[in-house]
Amino acid sequence: MSNFIVGLTGGIASGKSEVSRRFEALGITVADADIAAREVVAVGSPALAEIVERFGPDVVQADGSLDRSRLRQRVFADAGERRALEAITHPAIRARVKSLCESAPGPYAMAAIPLLTEAGGRPSYPWLDRILVIDTPEAVQLSRLLRRDTIDEVLAQRMIDAQATRQQRLALADDVILNDGLPEQLQPQVERLDSLYRHLARQ
Repeated sequence: MSNFIVGLTGGIASGKSEVSRRFEALGITVADADIAAREVVAVGSPALAEIVERFGPDVVQADGSLDRSRLRQRVFADAGERRALEAITHPAIRARVKSLCESAPGPYAMAAIPLLTEAGGRPSYPWLDRILVIDTPEAVQLSRLLRRDTIDEVLAQRMIDAQATRQQRLALADDVILNDGLPEQLQPQVERLDSLYRHLARQ
């Protein structure tokens, strides 16, 4: 059981997965909201049924699973549609992530929540003891996103603009990891924070 939970967040293509892997290598359980988001919309789930009811049958593939690409295009083109989707999925995702963290072994657990700021910040996640923000300049995010997802610049910029601003995320932060360079530069920052969180969890 982990009684100390750290929220990990950052904008799209900021390096959250890389930072998560480095904490996991130090023996820390990371409950990923993106994975929980896939689990809560699995075939036969209540959330998937709500999504179909709200967005129509064309967001489901022939095998009954969610057509993520089609749904993503819809919600990134319309803020109202995005909010409707989040109203369905966020409560289920929050409950799943909290449960995984609380049952994790180790001195503390980490909840990787990309949309922590957009989903209401601390009031929506009162069980987070600390918030760690992976901070990346927008120009770096954009170049990584173009490389990673092989999409055009218009869609990439729209995806960035759909999220909270860099300043809004930093306003939530107890701790910050700057990720604007090489992956190796992350390790000392991760080790310093791991030491801090172990200390805080003992208190």
